Amino acid sequence: MTESRPPFPPFDLDTALQKVQAAEDAWNTRDPQKVALAYTPDSVWRNRDVHLVGRPAILEFLTGKWEREQDYALRKGLWGFRENRVAVRFQYKWHDAEGQWWRSYGNELWEFADNGLMSRREASINDRGIDASERRIFGPRPADERGRDFPVW
Repeated sequence: MTESRPPFPPFDLDTALQKVQAAEDAWNTRDPQKVALAYTPDSVWRNRDVHLVGRPAILEFLTGKWEREQDYALRKGLWGFRENRVAVRFQYKWHDAEGQWWRSYGNELWEFADNGLMSRREASINDRGIDASERRIFGPRPADERGRDFPVW
């Protein structure tokens, strides 16, 4: 059986928004197995200064990420789309093992195969140490906040 993950390219506004929300929902599970299945078996990633190829590498990367980035909670927003590509801006909060809270934010460029799986992901990410009182994201996005934008920083 061939893997697939609708909606499929080419994207329109509705289907691009669906892809972004599905990615946000999946990443907020912090389940590396579940998240890795959204990518082609040979997916190519650049995440900060790390370059990965294939699901096993993605799975290993995500496992380590969520061991380090505790209480991770993410928001993604559609920036633009065309045919089989989507641009996203995002923010997430997390704390490290010492209890320091962080706000990480940046941009992602996504490219999809015809079956709706992501074949390429490029992420540029910045981190800013914050006080716990500066947190704005507290877990997965509630249904009534879907589609809402979020502050730049």
